[in-house]
Amino acid sequence: MKTIKFLIVAVLFAMTSCSSVRVNSDYDKTVNFSQYKTYAFHKSGIDKAEISDLDKKRILRAIDVQLASKGFTKSETPDLLVNIFTKERERVDVNQYNAGWGYGWGYGWNPYFWGGRTYVSTSTEGTLYIDLIDAKNKELIWQGMGTGYLTQDTNKKDERINEFVSKIIAEFPPTIK
Repeated sequence: MKTIKFLIVAVLFAMTSCSSVRVNSDYDKTVNFSQYKTYAFHKSGIDKAEISDLDKKRILRAIDVQLASKGFTKSETPDLLVNIFTKERERVDVNQYNAGWGYGWGYGWNPYFWGGRTYVSTSTEGTLYIDLIDAKNKELIWQGMGTGYLTQDTNKKDERINEFVSKIIAEFPPTIK
């Protein structure tokens, strides 16, 4: 019975810790986004992002793929400058499971069932910001933000970063209602 209880707790934890990327975006409502066709990365801004160079490359490759799929091309004289920055925080989850507070499963009082189990887990939650800046005016015109759990598994980093970037860029260009 304890094994079943542990499996239920483990499955619930796995479902919450592998949750999807939550995305938001904001934009300048006075901008005509159809005028933008080309982009380049804003190197001085990207250099300030406090992540590894390997992760920066992963993010920039994913942005290239997503913008190309929307018809944008990379250019030396771009319409848009793309900048990124990141934040991360350590998250601690404490889950308590009550094993009956002294009562067995239909058997009445049982001192061996007193109490419960506490499961403590830590994970890193990260936020990726993608800024699109009008190259002529040097003004921010669109910002997308994705928040979700990060992985340290190098085999899964590409997949996770692609998920972050694709969900963020899916919000661009904004649909004006």
